[in-house]
Amino acid sequence: QVQLVESGGGLVQAGGSLRLSCAASGRAFSTYAMGWFRQAPGKEREFVAAISWYGVDTVYADSVKGRFTISRDDAKNTVYLQMNSLKPEDSAVYYCAARPGRDSSDYRQYDYWGQGTQVTVSS
Repeated sequence: QVQLVESGGGLVQAGGSLRLSCAASGRAFSTYAMGWFRQAPGKEREFVAAISWYGVDTVYADSVKGRFTISRDDAKNTVYLQMNSLKPEDSAVYYCAARPGRDSSDYRQYDYWGQGTQVTVSS
């Protein structure tokens, strides 16, 4: 069992930056792939980024590539999402998720979810 708690969301102007954190409890965190997803009102949950176990591989949605960076600190059981050059269309509730094994861009492949943190980007 893994419990996830996101933090770091907030209100920022377009072009600004935020860093989201996701703290995990439970054993063997390093063996879990971690993902970030987002959901805006009236829209489906959207893949943002994922990182494999031990941080070997990362994958990003095209819409955030070059602006967002996912990373993990297994010693702290934490995964991060550094978001730069934010745009109003990045506004959403951001969720972190965990699954054992390989990373995936499909939210249905993830077993554990946090409660989400709101990111609002003003124009």
